[in-house]
Amino acid sequence: MSMRRAVFYVLVSVIVLVIVLSGTTASALWWYFHPAHVRTHGIVYGQRHGQPLHIDVARPARPNGLGVALMVSGGWKSGTNAFRPFMAAPLLRRGYTVFAVTHLSQPDATVMEIFDDVSRGIRFIRHHASEYGIDPDRIGVTGGSAGGHLSLMLATRGSPGPADAPDPVDRASSAVQAAAIFFPVTDLLNLGQSTENAGDGGPPKSFVKAFGPQSTNLAVWKAIGRAMSPIYHVTSNMPPVLIVQGGADTLTPPEQSEWFRDRAREVGGRVELIVRPGKKHGWLSMLWDIRLFADWFDRHLAQAGPDLFVIFPVVRNPARVTPQIKSVPNESSFGDAQRRHLARRRASVIVVATRRPRVVHTPPWSAKPRSSVLTIGIGSWA
Repeated sequence: MSMRRAVFYVLVSVIVLVIVLSGTTASALWWYFHPAHVRTHGIVYGQRHGQPLHIDVARPARPNGLGVALMVSGGWKSGTNAFRPFMAAPLLRRGYTVFAVTHLSQPDATVMEIFDDVSRGIRFIRHHASEYGIDPDRIGVTGGSAGGHLSLMLATRGSPGPADAPDPVDRASSAVQAAAIFFPVTDLLNLGQSTENAGDGGPPKSFVKAFGPQSTNLAVWKAIGRAMSPIYHVTSNMPPVLIVQGGADTLTPPEQSEWFRDRAREVGGRVELIVRPGKKHGWLSMLWDIRLFADWFDRHLAQAGPDLFVIFPVVRNPARVTPQIKSVPNESSFGDAQRRHLARRRASVIVVATRRPRVVHTPPWSAKPRSSVLTIGIGSWA
């Protein structure tokens, strides 16, 4: 075989290999971003100005019993056809049921009304949690840009609804238990280096109408801007927040995320910030970054918090029982040494954990502990 022909065969082989590998990669990416799921479109969760508000629900093939609400919002504009399940592929693959919450777009609704409406969305999800097969006490939230802002508003201002509300949905809580978001605005009163800063102390210059007709009145704007800025509502008991931010973003510059993180640290809140150098307000590999969001929710939603152990001594007179309460990382931490210690003290243990009370230790000499079971409350400790 001549050298020329050998080189020709090598080149052809390399080209074929590149084509095969490219096709395989493309197929793998298509497969990854099209996870098996069942989508329910257009569930009405409320109304605004006579217009219905919708949620789309994407249920994974293997649900993990947890839900994540996706704020479908960009520039505080939304639409019922804006959600595509591939946007949440990493979450669906981890088993999260995804709720795509849409809203009436500004200026038809103000940002204040939009926040009220997405809060209603969380209440709706929580009220119907059993129908969707999710834990009502462990709901995450995600979104980008305006969706990130609304997510942070829920993380900092989410709260129980009024107990006397006529609609049972409105009685549910709008609080979330974890947030993972992209490039939010966090301080509307200090737009800093943003290209939206008109330099007059007023609202973002492209979104004046979004904040209502009084937003040009600076005295009124200060109240509106403060109420709608997550940074002014940070507390020590806010849920853990992950922010992924473009380092070259000029619309919501990195300082917005940095200020929020620093404020949270001051009060003992948990905020983790990842900056993508050179990236602007959105980048192609953002879809891949959503895997980090799935990791965050796995860490802060999927893993339950400490189990609460209530120790009841086995005595002849249950009325004189004084329970001891202790918290440990999880039930597996309640090992043989602790069981032997309790056996010496003739005690049994009741656990109030994230789902139901259960006996994890009964002394061998007593099939039925003589102390009565004391209900001290059941809830999520995540």
